[in-house]
Amino acid sequence: MNKFGLTTEEASKALSEQGNNALTQPPRETFWDKLWENFKDPIIRILILALLVNVVFVYMGHGDWIETMGIFLAIILATFVSTYSEYSNENAFQKLQEEASRIRCKVWRDGEPVELHIDDIVVGDAVILEAGDKVPVDGILLDGDVKLDQAALNGESKEAHKLIAPPDFTWGDGTIDFLDEHKLFRGSVVVEGQGIMQAVKIGDSSIYGQLTQELKDDERDSPLKLKLKGLAHHISQFGYAGGVLIALAVMLHKAYLYGDFGAYFANTPLLLSDLVQAVILGIIIIVMAVPEGLPLMIAIVSSLNMKKMLRDNVLVRKLVGIETAGSLNLLFTDKTGTITKGKLEVVRFITGDRQEYPEFDVLPAKLKAFTYQNVVLNTSAAVSDGAMVGGNMTERALSNYVGSYRMEEMLHRDKFIPFNSANKYSWAAVSGNGERYCLAKGAPEKLILQTSHYWDAEGNRQPLTEEMKKTLDDRMLELAADAIRMLALCTYESDIEGDELPADGLTLVGILGIRDEVRPEAIEAIAEVQDAGVQIVMITGDRRETAVAIAKDAGLLQRPNELVWTSAELAEMSDEQVKLELHKLRVVARALPMDKSRLVRLAQEMNLVVGMTGDGVNDSPALKKADVGFAMGSGTEVAKEAGDIVILDDNFLSIKQAILYGRTIYNSICKFIVFQLTINFSAVAINFIAPFIGIDKPLTITQILWINLVMDTLAALAFGGEPALEKYLREKPKDRSAPIVSKKMLSTITMGGVYMTFIAILFYKSSYVDHLFRNAPDHIYTYTGFFCTYIFMAVANGFNVRVSGLNLLEHIDKNKGFLNVMALIVAIQVLLTYVGGRILRTTPLNLHEWSVVVLFGLSIIVVDLLRKSVCQMLEKK
Repeated sequence: MNKFGLTTEEASKALSEQGNNALTQPPRETFWDKLWENFKDPIIRILILALLVNVVFVYMGHGDWIETMGIFLAIILATFVSTYSEYSNENAFQKLQEEASRIRCKVWRDGEPVELHIDDIVVGDAVILEAGDKVPVDGILLDGDVKLDQAALNGESKEAHKLIAPPDFTWGDGTIDFLDEHKLFRGSVVVEGQGIMQAVKIGDSSIYGQLTQELKDDERDSPLKLKLKGLAHHISQFGYAGGVLIALAVMLHKAYLYGDFGAYFANTPLLLSDLVQAVILGIIIIVMAVPEGLPLMIAIVSSLNMKKMLRDNVLVRKLVGIETAGSLNLLFTDKTGTITKGKLEVVRFITGDRQEYPEFDVLPAKLKAFTYQNVVLNTSAAVSDGAMVGGNMTERALSNYVGSYRMEEMLHRDKFIPFNSANKYSWAAVSGNGERYCLAKGAPEKLILQTSHYWDAEGNRQPLTEEMKKTLDDRMLELAADAIRMLALCTYESDIEGDELPADGLTLVGILGIRDEVRPEAIEAIAEVQDAGVQIVMITGDRRETAVAIAKDAGLLQRPNELVWTSAELAEMSDEQVKLELHKLRVVARALPMDKSRLVRLAQEMNLVVGMTGDGVNDSPALKKADVGFAMGSGTEVAKEAGDIVILDDNFLSIKQAILYGRTIYNSICKFIVFQLTINFSAVAINFIAPFIGIDKPLTITQILWINLVMDTLAALAFGGEPALEKYLREKPKDRSAPIVSKKMLSTITMGGVYMTFIAILFYKSSYVDHLFRNAPDHIYTYTGFFCTYIFMAVANGFNVRVSGLNLLEHIDKNKGFLNVMALIVAIQVLLTYVGGRILRTTPLNLHEWSVVVLFGLSIIVVDLLRKSVCQMLEKK
């Protein structure tokens, strides 16, 4: 019978009184929840209002059911496309989470070891821990000796040594102290040793559980949603005002044509008939002013880019995540695994005479043999066929360093004394081939004091003088400043009595420099993200010196005025002081979980768009609170649950790609808005001016329907395929509260809209233009010519707004769908001249008339090129 653990009866009682180890899951959104949320989109709401008005008029016999169905389809397509994309990605994510959470633990029950699901552990259970296990609860160590990796909880890469708790040990008042040598916390990983722990805090009561509960906070609106709300407000004002004014203008025009205002308003049947027609036209104009293709376009462009991003190892859980990534002002990022490789590597070998070797393969033969023996024989990890199996981070780094090297005849290990915190070294007595000696491995500051000789490149023992030791110390200080940890390898040529190495007489083989190297691709990605105007702040649990060294190598620290804070320094500062200096901050060392949440909160109070990367439970509250949370693919389930985007390869380069795609989406949306609002502005302007200058129906209701419905939907597909261009990273981040329609966009919309309105007036009022078409009593050829010209101008303007420069075909090979869609619109328009007839007020044109249409249609390109040239000249000045 084991002295630890519970009986079945005791476990049942604990379960009924204190519950089990299951975590309360954050509420899950169903498909219908997501769909309902998408119906709250500001543009969708305007469309729903327009739809309801149309339904009423159709019911009264005055509306157009085609227009009504068109609005209905626009609403349904836009909401369902975005909902389906988000829901399918969320389902894929939940499957990953379920697989990751299938953890089983070994527990003593009734004196026997049994295997339980992690959720079935209760308070008082004795959990068996071995190397590689995740700690499933908060508790104390009852037996054994273990080293834990607590990086998921506190971001500290240094392993924590845990010891058996004394009999009178109490858990305390709930103060979080990850460095307590007796407390073990859920989420940490056993990297060395074995033991038995007692479950004290389980489920939501554990630190891990408490952090998951913070994921229920409400999220603030994304920058794009905020901008679209403003756009919807201005569009609705413009549309309603335009609709009312046009209805009034039509009535006044009718009265003018009647010849007698008094008699006209006294003719009730005629007045009501004209009033209904004017109101219908006004409503159509209101609908025309609303870009109903915008929600569909956002859904399409987001969905297309979600698929592209997945190929770049970026899993988007929420569409809002991509949109927001493009607007980032400030990014708080982890160090380990994101900026660095997340694993220790031996980066240099230093001999007693200060010779340095970059790789194991180039070491002299004798040094190579001693190094290999020290790695595989002087270790507590398992060794199979001359290769290490398991081991802690440092031992795995050494194993990777020697690689596939093997000695022909391996020595036998006669004795092994493992590393302990008092001596700071481990040693092994080995024998074979007629030799017997000892191998030592440990802290250089300890072992070098006990050395008298060193092995030179020829394999000879040479005296290690005090001056040489001083030189080695100086070099190690230089390396320490670069965040390189040192490990000394030594030999001793005699037997050792007892468990301690002699105070003198060791021979130095070499000093290994070990470091978690900065990812080469991260350096480039960080530079590009900084060039994009995004401030990057590295937050790490490492000590200040290590953090600074890594930050310099990664390119985060470049100027003297840039700041490095420790958690203690940050705690002493008021919120106002932090806000004042935040723009100069680059590194936070020895960071605690609450530091991250506080920094995110303060940055958001400054109206900044904030991103946060993380992989640990300690990161989850800040990931949730940030405008966009980037969770690492190798991180904890809680962190991934809190994030909007999961970086599957843990690489900062992928974060850069997410920002790039976010900006691509934003730019694509802006292009579509300019394209659509130019058409809407001109259509409203034409119909408003027409009655005052004697033009009756410059665009018929059915023509407006074609322009509005088909151009919206097809154009959404065309702009949705725009490629991700590196130049977007050189743009400044958009201010969170700034309107989505910039001054530059407004000038483009106004210029294009005014020009299209001018061409309309020219067609209807210029006898010269009228004579370019065949003569007919009803001017049907001229009217058809204008309708086609208007569509062709819209298509040509699509090429204008697609690029900011003068080359209209720039990168067109990366969006061939744009050409296909625009060609389809032109083809349909040509077809409509043959089949539209009275419904669309069209008739077939001859070759000469088509050439006039094409020339007028393309003229908008010349006008916009002139506008761009003038703008570029002004910008240069």
